[in-house]
Amino acid sequence: FIQMLHGAKKRDILQLLRRAPEEMCPFLVEAAVATQSVASLAALSDFLDFSKEPKSLLEKFLYAAAFSPRPSGELLRLVLDKLDGKQLVPEIWETGMVAVGSLVGKLCQQKLCGLQQVVGRGVETILRGLRGAEEEPEVVIYLLALANARLPETIPTLLDHAEDGPAAVTAAATSALRRFPAPYISSKVKRAMRRIFHQKRKSYEKTCRLAAAEILLDNNPSPMDVINILLATSKMETEMATFLLLKVQNSLR
Repeated sequence: FIQMLHGAKKRDILQLLRRAPEEMCPFLVEAAVATQSVASLAALSDFLDFSKEPKSLLEKFLYAAAFSPRPSGELLRLVLDKLDGKQLVPEIWETGMVAVGSLVGKLCQQKLCGLQQVVGRGVETILRGLRGAEEEPEVVIYLLALANARLPETIPTLLDHAEDGPAAVTAAATSALRRFPAPYISSKVKRAMRRIFHQKRKSYEKTCRLAAAEILLDNNPSPMDVINILLATSKMETEMATFLLLKVQNSLR
């Protein structure tokens, strides 16, 4: 079916989408996203009205975009255009932002970061939203988008939120930092993770402290980090202490 869509014209794909029975529409939208031809994306652009379409169909489109294994810049542009300046229901906005992060991350993995302006637009959309976010759940969604994007230049922003944010924000930021490979876990990142784990500035939730400890233990840990984490387990509840002890044992093996 996707091979057939590759050779179809925009007007034919659009007619197919508009005339399809309601239960077939999600399948056709997924197929059009997977095709990623100029015609199929143009047809989707005309067909999808984010102010009118059922929430389930819009979510299907955004999930299909987010999970696309090799997305194009045109697919990211389509998602951004559909989200831009619209009054959206919270679920669609949340899914859309996380999808933007996923698309940016995959395009950068394809070495297209600096070659396509739309990638910069996607990154700026997330960062601008994060700067203007006032509600905690909104901040968390933007951090999840950054986690999907995995851009090294956003590490300082993630560190700020990891150390200074409320519990849910700290958890989202430390979780995002865990997704970066070892070369990006610098001494600055490790210092921040030590402060979180040992609660130097304030108290942190258990999940945040565990994430910080994992970052330290998974990225060329120093002997002193291992010793200090082991010493800290004596003051922890059993489950948390056991988890960290097993983590150290696995590292030794």
